This record gives sequence, C-alpha cells and structure tokens, in this order.
Amino acid sequence: MSSHTASSSNGGNGSGDSGAPRRNSKRPKYSKFTQQELPACKPILTPRWVVSAFMLIAIVFIPIGIACLLGSRDVVEVVQRYETECIPAENRTNKVQFIQSDANKTCTISMTIPKRMRQPIYVYYQLDNFYQNHRRYVKSRSDEQLKSASKENDTSSCKPEDIATGRGAIVPCGLIAWSMFNDTYNFSRHNLPLTVNKKGIAWKSDKEKRFGKDVFPKNFQGGGLVGGAILNDSIPLSEQEDLMVWMRTAALPTFRKLYGKIEVDLEAKEVINVTLGNNYNTYSFNGKKKLVLSTTSWIGGRNDFLGIAYLTVGMICFALSMGFTIVYFVKPRRLGDPTFLSWNRGPGSH
Repeated sequence: MSSHTASSSNGGNGSGDSGAPRRNSKRPKYSKFTQQELPACKPILTPRWVVSAFMLIAIVFIPIGIACLLGSRDVVEVVQRYETECIPAENRTNKVQFIQSDANKTCTISMTIPKRMRQPIYVYYQLDNFYQNHRRYVKSRSDEQLKSASKENDTSSCKPEDIATGRGAIVPCGLIAWSMFNDTYNFSRHNLPLTVNKKGIAWKSDKEKRFGKDVFPKNFQGGGLVGGAILNDSIPLSEQEDLMVWMRTAALPTFRKLYGKIEVDLEAKEVINVTLGNNYNTYSFNGKKKLVLSTTSWIGGRNDFLGIAYLTVGMICFALSMGFTIVYFVKPRRLGDPTFLSWNRGPGSH
C-alpha cells in the first residue's frame, strides 16, 4: 500500500514538473572554448627536449652577448667631473654661497683623448643626484602653452613658476623650464677653437609638434628667484633645442643630456682644453656635474649591461644543459608511457 502510494506520489510530481515552466539555469552554454577543449600544444618535457632547449638558448645568447660587448668596447668615451675643480680653493668651504654670488665662475679644464675618436663626437653633460622624476617637478609644465601662443595663460599646472609679479604669464612656465641647465662649454685644441654644433640635438617630433613656431619666451626667469638658463626672447621655442632636450625629463637621478656635436676627428693623446662657465647650482643638493665626450657604435653609446645580460643568461642555460645531461646519463629515470595521457586515449579507452 505504502509502495503504491509512493509510486503515485512520484508520478504526480513528475507530471507536475512537466507542466510547470522550466527555471532559468545559470550554467553557461557549452562550447569547446569555455570548457578548454580546443586543440592545443601539450608538449611532453623529456630530458632530451629540455637539454636541447637550454643548449639552443645558450648557442643564440652567448654570441649576441659577445657582439654587444665588443660593440660597446668600440665606443671611446672621456668623462671629466668638474663641480669641485671649478670652485676656487678659498671658496670650497661654502660652495653654495659662491655659486649664488656674482663672482666670475669661468674655469678651464683639460681632457686627454685616449684613442682616436671619429666624428661625430657627442658632447653630453651629466648630472648626479638630480631627481627629475619627482612627481611635483614632472607635472610643473604646460604642454598646451608650449604648442600654441593662444594658450599663453594656460599656467594652472605650473605653480610656483606660473605668473611673473605684475607682468603676466611666464612662457615657458613651470619648474622644469625654470631649472634649465646653464653651464657653458667652449672647446679648443692647439690654441684653435673647436666648433660645437648645437643643431639637430632635439627630437624631430618635439620640434615639429610639441613646441610651437609662434611661441616666444616671455617673462622667463621673471618670477623672482632665477633657477637656471635665460632664453632668448626673439627665438621661438621650436628653435630652442637646448630647452627641448632639458624638458624631456629623466627617469633616474643620474642622467646625461646632449649638449652638442663635434664634427671633426680627435686623435689619440690630443689634449682638449675646455673653457667652462660653471653656473649651474648643484651644490645645494650635493649633486655632481660631469662633461662627457663620446662616440657611438652600432649598439649606440657605451653600455656593457646588455652584453653582460646576454652572456649571463647564455652561460646559465649552458650550465643547466650540461648538468641535466650528466644527470640523465649518470642516474637515468624511467619515463612514463605517453600513450596513457588523457588526450592520447580514445573515447572508449579506460
């Protein structure tokens, strides 16, 4: 009796379900993509494959590393630090007071060329401990003002160097332009001047798009405290390449920026005399100043890091391949049968 009743009850539920509307299911629609059943490469990392892969990386990376190192070593570079040498001995106990005074800050340094330097020879100035990547410093500029004369008063992001008291907007405004590097270099050899070409040192995109041809300096360094270089009011910003180079802020506290190019060869053992205007104040923050002469090679300037990195990775891969090879022959391990892998079995196999 109870059994019959249960059966009837089940039947009643079934008929009730068939008549009721189906509930919406949250189960996603089946597809091979959502179920990760698309054809895929599933390599089996056998010892031979692993050793071959490491050896291939070593064979490729080690020659590249050697070539990069040789290319870097072909670059001839002369570096001369001068921020202390260009302070008179009697003023070295208070360098900040001297650099902020009206005293004559001209000095002469000598640079000896170790190897023949073929033109073009790039002249850089290098600053250490100067944080151009500081957030407030990086944001203190107006790109709209730099591009168009109609945006002269767009100085809201330039504080504190935005307005010259009683004279209107500063062009270009902001801390980056205000702190522009202003040391000067005049080169000579054998008592004859060496010309430094200061054209073509900025990016083409900066000259054509980021700095306007109708924008001229106005009230620059007129905010009270003079921070660095003074720009020529009669030359548009699109032709002031020193400014363009400086406005490309550096990511690290030690950086080099291009000053110009010497377009004659310099011979080995030649002595280059540099008459230097030591105007830029790095003494307030214990910064360093260096003058750099450098040639280039196919890899660019001198940079051993790339070659060392390639060599390091290549040698590590070579050592691993040798180590795995020795382990494979000295203490081999029996491999599993790949036919038992799930994707190698047929639909009816167990």
